[in-house]
Amino acid sequence: MRWTVHGERQIYSNPWVNLWLVDVQQPDGRRWEHHVVRMRHLAVAAVVDDRKRVLMMWRHRFITDSWGWELPMGLIEPGETPEQAAAREVEEETGWRVEAMKPLVYAQPANGITDSEHHVFRADGATYAGPPTELNESDRIEWIPLSEIRGMIDRREIVSSGSLVGLLYLLLDEATKSAG
Repeated sequence: MRWTVHGERQIYSNPWVNLWLVDVQQPDGRRWEHHVVRMRHLAVAAVVDDRKRVLMMWRHRFITDSWGWELPMGLIEPGETPEQAAAREVEEETGWRVEAMKPLVYAQPANGITDSEHHVFRADGATYAGPPTELNESDRIEWIPLSEIRGMIDRREIVSSGSLVGLLYLLLDEATKSAG
């Protein structure tokens, strides 16, 4: 069943988030204004080394006042490809430089309310380039064994959707390789 869009109007805008009211009609004929959050898209990087460890950051998120492990991620800048953004974010946030990125998975984490897109990439290996240039991103940067990820998710040490989607896909890849 497809909803029909009759129009939309922006009610708030800034460089990070835009709020729109969209005039929609449901298949049963009911018509109303639905709030839609339009956002710049996100690039996420899952960097895995030859010891099957993934590069992660321990950080605080003030909105939920919570701490958790996250993959490097950030907004895609104008004129930048998602792949370029993911590689840039790895270096800025962790100090590690990746050579080649390949698409891992694509997600729309809350497509009932936002048009946000998450482009998740995998890099196999990285070279230490120096301290992170983004000084406000994390308290710690560590290589975490993939074998520990499931327990960390179960303990709610990893909750961000960009990180969860990427890490769960990495675990699925590893399980598929082991079974094959």
